[in-house]
Amino acid sequence: MTPEGAGGKPVVIVFVLLALFAAGGLYSALAVRRYTVRSEKLSAPARLAVVSDLHAQRYGSGMRPLIRAIEAEKPDLVIFTGDLFSNFDHDAPVEELLRGLGGRWPCYYVTGNHECWSGDEGFLRKMAMLEENGVKKLSGALETVTAGGARFNVGGVDDPDAKRVCCAMGGYDGFAAQLDRVREGAENGLFTVFVAHRPEMIGEYAAKGFDLILCGHAHGGQWRIPGLLNGVFAPGQGLFPRYAGGLYERGGSTMIVSRGLLQCARGLPRFYNRPELVIVDIAPEKKEREKGTP
Repeated sequence: MTPEGAGGKPVVIVFVLLALFAAGGLYSALAVRRYTVRSEKLSAPARLAVVSDLHAQRYGSGMRPLIRAIEAEKPDLVIFTGDLFSNFDHDAPVEELLRGLGGRWPCYYVTGNHECWSGDEGFLRKMAMLEENGVKKLSGALETVTAGGARFNVGGVDDPDAKRVCCAMGGYDGFAAQLDRVREGAENGLFTVFVAHRPEMIGEYAAKGFDLILCGHAHGGQWRIPGLLNGVFAPGQGLFPRYAGGLYERGGSTMIVSRGLLQCARGLPRFYNRPELVIVDIAPEKKEREKGTP
């Protein structure tokens, strides 16, 4: 004989479990995700902070929570992988972030599609803000940098939608031409960090032999179920994207895709997909101990 009211207990338990599952999925505090990439081309380590797909999202007064998160990691470089701005005129959070970083680290930037959707006037205003705050824009350019004791290349390309603002840019010779210029500059034998916005173009990046590729754009697929589903939808990839976020290998290249910082895309909250600051440690390949060495 079933005790009175016992039949409702499983329903209550299921409801509570579903509520906990949903609450956990909607938890959206900033996460710090760390990766280590090793190469025999490196003689010393360096740390890269990767800021992706902010879309001018506000992170507290003066952007201090995000600035403090970057400071705490003590990076040697800060890299912006595009869509730092939105395609609207809501740029104040970005300006506060850039001023808060205060030129304390070398900063490198590539355009995302949203900057390129800003129109000529909006685009010029955003690029001027970057320049005023000492951020270097990579448009088919490559620099050899020394940071953290390591010497390596940093190069990048504009988003293909840069053709929309080619007049504001003073001319745009195209994605392929920029990619080739970066590849030519990387022929010095140093470890090369390549920065682009769109991860779905990994085949074109890896074909150039870049050691480390840093991208964003996919927003982590917006909704995830850890261990089962790494994203439902990503721009440029559609449903169940292959490159939603994480580390991927192609040939001799490693690609790291940030899940980005925008909390809601088109009004849809993230689900088991916290906004993230990505930290990448590049380091020399570990040497095997000589035989007989304890």
